[in-house]
Amino acid sequence: MPSPHSAVSEPTLPTHGAAPPTTPTAQEAAAPTGPAQSPRPTATKNGRPGAPRKRSRSRFRVPRGVRRASGPLGLVLVWFLASATGVLPESVLASPVDVVQRAADLIGTGELPQAIAASGRRAATGFLIGATVALALSLTAGLFRLGEDVIDASMGMFRAIPWVGLIPLFIVWFGIDETPKIALVALGVTYPLYFNIYGGIRSADSQLIEAGRMAGLGRIGLIRYVILPSALPGALVGLRYALSTAWLALVFAEQVNADAGIGYLMSNAQQYFQTDVIVLCLAVYAVLGLLCDFAVRLLSRRLLAWRASFDGEGA
Repeated sequence: MPSPHSAVSEPTLPTHGAAPPTTPTAQEAAAPTGPAQSPRPTATKNGRPGAPRKRSRSRFRVPRGVRRASGPLGLVLVWFLASATGVLPESVLASPVDVVQRAADLIGTGELPQAIAASGRRAATGFLIGATVALALSLTAGLFRLGEDVIDASMGMFRAIPWVGLIPLFIVWFGIDETPKIALVALGVTYPLYFNIYGGIRSADSQLIEAGRMAGLGRIGLIRYVILPSALPGALVGLRYALSTAWLALVFAEQVNADAGIGYLMSNAQQYFQTDVIVLCLAVYAVLGLLCDFAVRLLSRRLLAWRASFDGEGA
């Protein structure tokens, strides 16, 4: 028992204006104390907590042009190493050094520039003829139901015929002059352009067409402002295929009684087993096709700048 003289403790009353003492909750008591605390998550735009911010680290990125060139340069390097080590004999395939040296010799004599000019004229003439025919047929079949019924089935039937197999028939029809060569290039260009333009026209959004009609556009206005812009991406894809097909058709066309052109050089080299000239001619065809493809890519970026499209992910 406490003695009567002992002091009895009384509860301390808060002074006027001071906040009453609060008892810590269980969560606050369980929280770690001290200067080291976990970082608070940052708030995102919608108010929800997000992940802690990380410091941005600058990293070196290889330009896309260098990355695009790494593939062909790597193949040339493998070719050079295989030729230098003897894995690839010269009787099978000439080394890149020999091909470059032969190219310098033919450029010095003027044979290679003349051959490129002759082949370029054939390819350009055949492409213009084939593109004109393909554009007329695709617009007729794509814009009119009657044109589709008459043209599309016939184009699908002729597309199944290998156009390379028509060379003997072209020789019978047009002789062995320049006409069969140009006709073969034009035929090879027509099919990819026709089917891509026709598919682009028929893939136009029907809701956009209906919106154009509600806005007061007539038949010509719908074609100009809705249908043709919708078909433009497909037409550019067809243009890339058509240009590559033009050079491919020219390879076969110039094997038929040619007196000038890249194929003429290749035919003469085949008779004398000059693999360096054959590889050089094939490389010229590839470079010309690559330049045409690059030109179409630049044209696509300019003409399709209004169109938001997926451009890949990553670096």
